[in-house]
Amino acid sequence: MDKKLITTWTVKDVCEGFTFDKNEGKGLFGLNGKLIVQPEYQRNYIYDKGGKDVEVIKSLLKGYPLGLIYFVKNADGMYEVLDGQQRITSFARFVNSTYPFAVSDENDNPRYFDSLNSEEQEKILKTELTIYVCEGTSQEIQEWFEKINIVGEKLTAQELRNAAYHGSFVNLARKIFSNSSNSNMNKWLTYIKGDPKRQEVLERALDWVSDGKIEDYMSIHRNDDNVDEIKNHFDSVMDWISSVFDYTGKEVRGREWGKFYNLYHKNPYDKSYVTKRVNELLADKNVRDNNGIFEYILSGENRPQLLDVRLFEDSIKTAKYAMQTQEAKEKGCSNCPICASSNNSNKTRIWKIEEMDADHVTAWSKGGATDISNCEMLCRQHNQAKGNR
Repeated sequence: MDKKLITTWTVKDVCEGFTFDKNEGKGLFGLNGKLIVQPEYQRNYIYDKGGKDVEVIKSLLKGYPLGLIYFVKNADGMYEVLDGQQRITSFARFVNSTYPFAVSDENDNPRYFDSLNSEEQEKILKTELTIYVCEGTSQEIQEWFEKINIVGEKLTAQELRNAAYHGSFVNLARKIFSNSSNSNMNKWLTYIKGDPKRQEVLERALDWVSDGKIEDYMSIHRNDDNVDEIKNHFDSVMDWISSVFDYTGKEVRGREWGKFYNLYHKNPYDKSYVTKRVNELLADKNVRDNNGIFEYILSGENRPQLLDVRLFEDSIKTAKYAMQTQEAKEKGCSNCPICASSNNSNKTRIWKIEEMDADHVTAWSKGGATDISNCEMLCRQHNQAKGNR
């Protein structure tokens, strides 16, 4: 791969002809139309979140270097930004007043480019950039892209996949799942945890349709001219969630909905009952993991371990053990009620507390409380045999 170092291009040069697409949230062109600021394989613009765009301008005003920027030169003579599009989009937005933002002075007064004095404007515009221009095969460019992005704003796993498998499929999928202006995005983010600009909604859609084999799926479909399969599957999962659950609180966000759909979508559910149970379990002080409520209900309410149900406290177990043991000695039988009612050799055995477990007389899943009135101590063999009865 050939590389050429250019240090004569300035901020002003790169800002010439800069355009920004608010709908897609990215810079498009610069350098008088010769530079593609954000190729399709690149991440979305994210420096407008968290104030990093402001820090870029402050660095320019202080004369600090912006670091190395990498361009790719294509066969048609056009340049693409390989690394540096966040910085370029930030200073070009500021200089051109495109999708404008302000920096604050020492008195916290907002200052846009037009309100800077002429010396400050010139300082920004005349800043020379350090740019490596490289030419090579697609594979060489992709490998270099991954290597140079190990520093700075770390790429997400899906951003790296987009670079490795860039093509018509990724371009089309990103228009749907990486577009924060999509009218469906608020609904989707009720159930999906992540930032669409960081490709995390797209990652979930791919994970669901591929059953976790994202790389294989992207490789197979790389050059597809439609994304009907992934969109239809994603819509099916979303519609199924809404058909089963009314609850949209924070606990539903980030659950493994793709897995749940595969396991349970063929099962019938009474939505009014589901709503009632969700509310009951959310209010149950014995449930310590509200995130597990949804799979617990979907799976038939037979796996209380999903809820991390509160166990009997040591003080309750100690008190109940003492009560049962005293009564057992007075009756001449075992302090495990099930052993006491048997005819085997343990009928009169007094178990040590460390040989016994606390059990719900009425199972928690059947409405039994986790308090001393619903507690009994059983030998471990019988407690394990009792299960959820």
